[in-house]
Amino acid sequence: MPLMSRKKDGKKEKIDDRFKLKEVLGTGAFSEVVLAEDKTNGKLWACKCIDKKSLGRKGEETLENEVAVLRKCNHPNIVKLHDIYENKATVYLIMDLVSGGELFDRIVEKGSYTERDAADLIRQVLEAVKYLHDCGIVHRDLKPENLLFWCPDEDSKIMISDFGLSKMDDGAGDDMSTACGTPGYVAPEVLAQKPYGNAVDVWSIGVISYILLCGYPPFFDENDSNLFAQIIKGEYEFDSPYWDDISDAAKHFIRHLMEVDERKRYTCQQAIDDPWVSGGAAATKDIHESVSTNIKKNFAKTKWKQAFNATAVIRHMRKLGLHGGSVDNGEGK
Repeated sequence: MPLMSRKKDGKKEKIDDRFKLKEVLGTGAFSEVVLAEDKTNGKLWACKCIDKKSLGRKGEETLENEVAVLRKCNHPNIVKLHDIYENKATVYLIMDLVSGGELFDRIVEKGSYTERDAADLIRQVLEAVKYLHDCGIVHRDLKPENLLFWCPDEDSKIMISDFGLSKMDDGAGDDMSTACGTPGYVAPEVLAQKPYGNAVDVWSIGVISYILLCGYPPFFDENDSNLFAQIIKGEYEFDSPYWDDISDAAKHFIRHLMEVDERKRYTCQQAIDDPWVSGGAAATKDIHESVSTNIKKNFAKTKWKQAFNATAVIRHMRKLGLHGGSVDNGEGK
């Protein structure tokens, strides 16, 4: 699995030559993220340490895809890959250290929060995702957990992270067909096992926008079959009293993002140009109390940390017998 590790004087440089690996920041199935200190200047980075033996063939393909995508990305709202180191046992990805915390945590902690605050967050996400789409990249797993604040400052920018399920256009113009993402944020065409394109990311941004304005998801059911059926039909409401103080402009915006027919769905550019995002139509009334209360009730850490990968979604659909036809297990599309 050659990933073009950093070299010095023609020889492969070891990570210990440059960085001191410190405490663990987070763990995953095949990796952990640790704090890395640059020995030359003391600068801190995030180092994703991937155990090569645990990956397996499909895991290697996923990692290579993630690295290829990250190498291609250079945007102020996308976590950047800076260096790669590799030995027989481990791959080390040196990434931006994003220290501002997760989206929901910050909203709950804020003293006040308005539609305009939400619109500013969504604008940043849209601009970053438009950049991805212009580069031929589809993220495929946009959700609040993958939106992080750059630093603790009040006016910190938002960052998109976790490109493990992203797909880079190979230039052949093929539609994607692999079922992947996180139920609740996945577009109807994915669950319906139809070929899909980058419009799936826009749907996910619509779901995130909905949550940012009320504190609960547009689609929810303890029964997965019912949940998937709601999404496929686009059945959601702007419930009273939670939406009573939310502007018609915001609801109009969300309807255009969560449009079941992907051909009628906003593109990222159309969403950026919408008056709610860029035209000053977002209301300025403080909605913090209602939104933060609902976030704490509906998105407890134990709930919104649960991620479903592509295999889990496929397994759920097969078990529930939601759709006929075959399910693509491959990661190539």
